[in-house]
Amino acid sequence: MKYESLKPEVVSILSQENQSRDEKLTNLCQFLSDKVSHYNWVGFYFANHEDRTLHLGPYVGAPTDHTVIPFGKGICGQVAESNANFVVPDVAAQDNYIACSFTVKSEIVVPLFVDGVNIGQIDIDSHVIDPFTEDDERFLEFVNSEVAKLF
Repeated sequence: MKYESLKPEVVSILSQENQSRDEKLTNLCQFLSDKVSHYNWVGFYFANHEDRTLHLGPYVGAPTDHTVIPFGKGICGQVAESNANFVVPDVAAQDNYIACSFTVKSEIVVPLFVDGVNIGQIDIDSHVIDPFTEDDERFLEFVNSEVAKLF
């Protein structure tokens, strides 16, 4: 996958002046899901630091019951505390995994920083075991650096 070729479209989607932030993020999620074959669920969670919870934001993919996740719980909750990328090659081998669907085989979560504060994350599930590479991490860090400009 040549992620470099996707970057201009990411910038374009996020710079649409006639759309709300949520519309831009939904369109971005759809674009990523459409363009990267192993991105089967793409969404954002945003942090509420007072209650130490993550709240589901715009996403595309199968509906989820996980609309609020406590810090520390599951992969997303761990990233809220660690402030570090988390790649799970095989969710079946992960102890602190919140099962979303039997179709999910792997996950990547990359934190979203605004002015040095982890305000949320992009969360991607895949129906394939171990598809995520360092290129995915670098690309999603770029995506989040662009998303951060919306805040």
